Amino acid sequence: MKFIDVAKIHVKAGDGGRGCVSFRREKFVPRGGPDGGNGGDGGDIYLVGDEGKSTLLDVTFNPIYKASRGEHGRGKDQHGKKGEDLYIKVPVGTIVKDFESGEIIADITKHGQVVLVAKGGKGGRGNKMFVSPTQRAPRIAEEGEPGEEKILLLELKLIADVGIIGYPNAGKSTFISVVSAARPKIADYPFTTITPNLGVVKGEYGESFVIADMPGLIEGAHKGVGLGIQFLRHIERTRLLLHFIDASDFETPMEERYEKIREELKNYSLDLLKKKEIIVSTKLDVANNEFLSNFRNYIDKIGKKDDYFEISSITRDGVKDLLKRVEQEIARLNEKNK
Repeated sequence: MKFIDVAKIHVKAGDGGRGCVSFRREKFVPRGGPDGGNGGDGGDIYLVGDEGKSTLLDVTFNPIYKASRGEHGRGKDQHGKKGEDLYIKVPVGTIVKDFESGEIIADITKHGQVVLVAKGGKGGRGNKMFVSPTQRAPRIAEEGEPGEEKILLLELKLIADVGIIGYPNAGKSTFISVVSAARPKIADYPFTTITPNLGVVKGEYGESFVIADMPGLIEGAHKGVGLGIQFLRHIERTRLLLHFIDASDFETPMEERYEKIREELKNYSLDLLKKKEIIVSTKLDVANNEFLSNFRNYIDKIGKKDDYFEISSITRDGVKDLLKRVEQEIARLNEKNK
């Protein structure tokens, strides 16, 4: 399941340092001559592929990047220090384009891949560099060259880290609208969501992750019933599952709905059953207390108490704790992949 995450950033490499006009004047050195040093080169800006990042959210918070300029040259033949280079971490899979021309500058496909996107300006020459047989005491030096300045368009084809599954109207779209900037269509009838909605979530510990609101599954989905196999394929590509069960339903026991969805996953692919799953009772503010109590006992019985949460997206009860757990699981999966 791929989506496009886009960010526009402004990069400005460091300017070169100015060359120095200086002459050596010492008491016992009659022919001192020019000794102005060269300015240092400006710092370069690089993009670095980082498999620990899954979105461009971090760079959107800080869209302007400037590398430091080179130091100016000094007397006594002292050259300026080069400006410090700037490295910007982006997810693997990021395509880098020139915003104005649309030209592709780079395609970052590997962890640790380094791409130069803005070259620092060259430092100016000091007056010592202009000495010649006909010009023994030059009083000229160069200004440093300006560093490259660009507006870059970063595009990332995202594969969602987290997939929210469950029956239609289980509160998936409402949840994703609360925890991200996504604004899915929300209504009280089945199949409001007919395509996956994507949200980028900034976690409690500073890392961001991609969460997808999957269209509701129903019995027979593995055979194509309802929205069927198309979205089971999407679920297959996520790394972590949030299984939402509506606690406000007064018709079917929650454990029965939970087991039916698990059966659909099993019938489609046993690999889906092996994915890490966090079980979430939703709509806690209007819950059927009898069904909810029975479901809590069921969770204890199947030994999944540590992977169980209860939330209300309307009142925000339990949402923060759930997001913390999701972020911890994503971090654990990242470490495992490394």
